[in-house]
Amino acid sequence: MNAFSFSAAFITFFSVVGPPKVLLAFAGLAQVHPAAQLRTIALISSGAAVLVGLVTGITAPWLLDLFHISTPALQLAGGVIFFIYAVGLVLGLHLGSDTTHQDAPDLVSGVLELLMPYVVSPLAMTAVLIEAAARDSFSWRSTVVGAYVTVIALDVVCVLLLARILRRTHHATIELLGRLLGLLLAAVGVDLVLDGLADLSVPGLYVRK
Repeated sequence: MNAFSFSAAFITFFSVVGPPKVLLAFAGLAQVHPAAQLRTIALISSGAAVLVGLVTGITAPWLLDLFHISTPALQLAGGVIFFIYAVGLVLGLHLGSDTTHQDAPDLVSGVLELLMPYVVSPLAMTAVLIEAAARDSFSWRSTVVGAYVTVIALDVVCVLLLARILRRTHHATIELLGRLLGLLLAAVGVDLVLDGLADLSVPGLYVRK
């Protein structure tokens, strides 16, 4: 792996699915799940995230060709989905799951809560596909996947170390941080949509790179 390329990919994935974003999702679960169960949920969901990222990253060029998807179209789709999810955070809605924090806590409900923000994060999967398809080289795709897996491993370590602190965090604090983060993530979704439109050379659109 090229060190510079790996570090650049690592920074990209850290910004879209790193501990600052993931810990808040786990903090919500920590309010209703015991610490031991939260750790199990973290391991299972992280394993699933690694599997999804591995398959997506390695097969990125073929996936895009199979579905006839262009990079700008992928940016638009990922941005729109992520924007909708972020608006849900701002409004206090739990999108992407049929469960609520009032339901009886179990492993399945915990993992389901993490599907959208973590296991198959629209922003993370968009980044994996775009980065992996940027170069027609298996070594580069391996670098991208390696960087993604490293960030997921860092997420797991942070959750395991901070599980007890997350359980003791007041629910009102989590709600406040969640809505603030939702506002910031909504802006990220809009920015991704604008990048996609700029790549499509939409007349009159200027996007600062």
